[in-house]
Order: sequence, then structure tokens, then C-alpha cells
Amino acid sequence: MDPDKKLPLHHRVRRHLIRTGEVCNEWCREARMYDRILPAAFLGGILIFLIYFVTIAAPLNFPTASLLRLQDGSTPNQVATLLEERHIINSSYLFTLVLHLYGRNEPIVSGEYFFPGSENLFTIVWRLVHGDRELTPVRVRIPEGATSTQIAALLAQKIPDFDSNAFLESAKPDEGMLFPDTYLFLPGEDPSEVLSALLTDFQHHITASSTAAAITNFGKPQNQILTMASILEKEGATTKDREMIAGILWHRIAVGMKLQVDAVFPYIIGVNSLQLTKADLQTDSPYNTYIYAGLPPGPISNPSLDSIMAAVQPTKTKDLYYLSDLQGNMHYCATFTCQLANEKKYLNN
Repeated sequence: MDPDKKLPLHHRVRRHLIRTGEVCNEWCREARMYDRILPAAFLGGILIFLIYFVTIAAPLNFPTASLLRLQDGSTPNQVATLLEERHIINSSYLFTLVLHLYGRNEPIVSGEYFFPGSENLFTIVWRLVHGDRELTPVRVRIPEGATSTQIAALLAQKIPDFDSNAFLESAKPDEGMLFPDTYLFLPGEDPSEVLSALLTDFQHHITASSTAAAITNFGKPQNQILTMASILEKEGATTKDREMIAGILWHRIAVGMKLQVDAVFPYIIGVNSLQLTKADLQTDSPYNTYIYAGLPPGPISNPSLDSIMAAVQPTKTKDLYYLSDLQGNMHYCATFTCQLANEKKYLNN
């Protein structure tokens, strides 16, 4: 039996009230404790968030979908300053601090970095010390017969953050050897690397056994061969036509005739055969084959391997003239009288 039941009623009520009061006091003490802890925890959470937001998190104006080039040999302080100026990090000081936490003594990996979206400070540091550029190669097709100027413009269009002016300045002297092919380049690729890729590809094709043998057997300097090939690229559409035109043009050179090819004018003044005027034909340029005999001083484009091979494997012919009709078909003649007749027949001249 419960001992409390033996007590008088008023004693039992009093004892119950005492016990209830003790429970209430304990609950009140806990409630007061939570009243103090919860606001402190809330304020602490806000403080931590603010610290993270101001120091670790990406800046609000983070340049998403952007490229950043880190020059070779850049010091951590230089990189930190650049990142802060570009709004990629909030604090250059914290960047160098976190960088030291990684224990990296070697330089930050240089090169081009792509930032598809906002990234916090730790991610930025990790990427730079591991060289994680997040770049996807860009496929670029260099067409046959493109000039160095056209190639530079194409590269600028296809490759993000590409210095086409620096490329053109370096590539211009190598006109004729910028091999037309499909390449993969990284965004922000160094112009010297792009030029090296084109020239290396040229050497790869030109030194192949069958090609090298044909060039050697032909016995003319490489510059003359490439110059002729660059003309053939524009003057003939098929291998057969190019070989025939090569035979005619080499024949003209041999007998002292001027080449008189329209293909040089896009290179000289930027106009094609259909746009040429009589005044254009008198443009004073060493590339103008209507004024100066022999080959131009250098290639007028970057020819395909097919045109290069046509230049060194010309069709032997006594013909000295050719024209393309309105359908693109070629017609050949040995005499100027025959040429005039063909012009009247096929061009309605």
C-alpha cells in the first residue's frame, strides 16, 4: 500500500504540491537555459555564415563562364591580386593563407582556367595547385586554300580568348605551310602553340615518303612549289584540273610568258575574278602576275596536299591557256586564237 494514503488528506495535498513545484522549478530552469542558448546559437550561426559569405564563398559578382590566364612564373601574391581584381575571390590575403595550408611550395600551375560557375575559395585554391583547368578542347577545321589572315580570323571566332593578332604576326612569314586540317585547341591556347601545331602537321605530311620523293624528284625549291600549289588551289577544283593547270603554268614560266592568273587578286586587294576590273589588273604588286613574269614571291594561300602534289606532278602539255566555263568545266588551248574562241563560246564574251 502507498504510504501516502495513510496520511491525512491535507498532508497528502501539501506533499503533492511540493513535488509539483519541484518539477516546475526544474522545467523552468531548463527553459531559462534554452532561452539563453538558442539566441546565442542563432547569432553564432549568423556570424559563421557571414564569415563564410564574406571570406570563403564566391563573390556575388563572380565572373561565371569566364576564362582566366595565369602567366608562367606568377607568384602566389600576383595570382591572389589578379583573382581579387577579377572578383573570383573576396580576399587575396585569405587566398595566400589557404594556399599555405596546402603546404605547396612549388609555383601555381600556369595556363588558362575556365570557371563555368561560382566557386568558393577552397575550390579555387585546389584547382590552381592541381592544374584543374576545366577546359574542353575546341575542334577547328582549317579549310584548304585559306590565307593566314583568314586562319587568324577563324581561330579568333572558334577559340575563346585567343590572341589572333599575335598569331597572325607570327604566322604571316609561314604562309603556305599552315597545313589545312582539323585540329583540337584549348580555349585561350597560346598562339605559338597553335602555329606550332599547324607547322608540325605540315612537316608530317610533306615528309611522308611518297610526298617527299615526288618533291625531291621535281627538283624545284619548296617555296616555288608551295607558291604554285597555292595558285592551283584557287584555279582548279579537281586533281586532274590542277595537274593540267600546273603543266600549263610551268610551261608558261619556261617560255617566259606571264602567268596572268586571277587567283592572286583576293590576296592582293581582296576581290575575286567576278569582281575584277581592268584597273585592278594594273595593281602594282609583286604578286600581280599580269605585270610581273614568273611566280609571285611567295604562296598566296595555304594549299592542300592534293595541290602540292599536283604542283610537282604536272601534266605534260603544249597548252598555254585555260578557262573555266560558267558550269566550272575547264577548257584548254595551245594558242591565243583558240582561247579567244573558247571565251566567246563558253563565257559569251
